[in-house]
Amino acid sequence: MRSTTTGTARLTTLHKISAAGLTAAAGAAALAFAVTPGQAAETPSIAVKPVAWTTTDLGAHDHVGTQSDKAAAKAKADAAAAKVKADAAAKAKADKARADQQAASRSEARTPVKPAPAKPAAPAAPVKKAYADNLDGWIKESLDILKSKNIPATYEGIKRNVMRESTGNPRAINDWDINAANGVPSKGLLQIIDPTFKAYHVEGTSWDPYDPVANITASCNYAADKYGSMDNVNSAY
Repeated sequence: MRSTTTGTARLTTLHKISAAGLTAAAGAAALAFAVTPGQAAETPSIAVKPVAWTTTDLGAHDHVGTQSDKAAAKAKADAAAAKVKADAAAKAKADKARADQQAASRSEARTPVKPAPAKPAAPAAPVKKAYADNLDGWIKESLDILKSKNIPATYEGIKRNVMRESTGNPRAINDWDINAANGVPSKGLLQIIDPTFKAYHVEGTSWDPYDPVANITASCNYAADKYGSMDNVNSAY
């Protein structure tokens, strides 16, 4: 059913209650201004519970806390910086010690080592001269021995007498002359008897009268003693 009341006249219950409140408040205000001048309006007392801190105290507390925090932060930063500095100093010291040790090691490694004194070389063994095992070699070997003993002789003088006495046969023996008759036959290349061979034997040669080198050397020693040299012998001697 449509209401005949206009929009402004039509209010809800909530709106009505609010309007009534406003009206009552306005009346109270008017009554307060109607009080006789000089008569102070009584203000109702309200019990206020005291607070623990005032705004000033709170401000001071905040300031103190800020200063304390700043001091703690600064101390922590200083401690951290000191630790960094100490660590850097310790590392620098360790690096220097390591570098010094490496330098010392390189110095020791480069120190020249004195070579041990060389031992005197042992004298080389004399090389034995090789000679042919024939008349040419026998004469040459005998000449070297004679030269070392200062006994004179020549190649030509030795060979000439050898060819006359034995024709170059080291095992030749005379079993028909007076020496053979006496039991001491002439032997070897230069037909020397045993007593003469032993008397004129040259040290370093064989004691066998049939040995060609020993026979030539003893015979040349005998000829040098009796005739001055084998070169001076041209017949039986």
